[in-house]
Amino acid sequence: MREAGRTTRHISVQAAPFDLAAEVEKLTGGRTDIGAVVTFTGLCRDEAGLLSALELEHYPGMAEDEVTRVVDEAEQRWPLQAVGVIHRFGVIRPGEVIVLVVTASAHRVAAFEAASFLMDYLKTRAPFWKKEHPADGSSGGWVEAKALDDLAAERWSAAKRD
Repeated sequence: MREAGRTTRHISVQAAPFDLAAEVEKLTGGRTDIGAVVTFTGLCRDEAGLLSALELEHYPGMAEDEVTRVVDEAEQRWPLQAVGVIHRFGVIRPGEVIVLVVTASAHRVAAFEAASFLMDYLKTRAPFWKKEHPADGSSGGWVEAKALDDLAAERWSAAKRD
């Protein structure tokens, strides 16, 4: 965690699980300038019983740098008092947490928009790759990028130009 002006931030790319409440408390505990906290937690799904795990790979160093760049951009767009991003890698089972985004601001709109922005860009720009491990033991494949994720991220480019 570091102080960047008034903004407290915590960015981590890690294999280990984490405690959601503890992560929010790290960013917001004892703060009286925060009026809104928005969190997004992404979990691994079992895809109706067809999936036994997802395996997430990343480029160490590059992944952290890209997440940091996206957090920097969010801080430039919205008045955030705190922001946190944790993205896991390795083998993740259904029901386990993959990603956490926490944004805190004096007002809810900034916190909601910044959290949405961060997730849209994490889905499209952060160098993470997902490989499916089917429950039947067959060989899984790499998850392809989704056009809907690209469209979601594009709205922020359009908003920046307006």
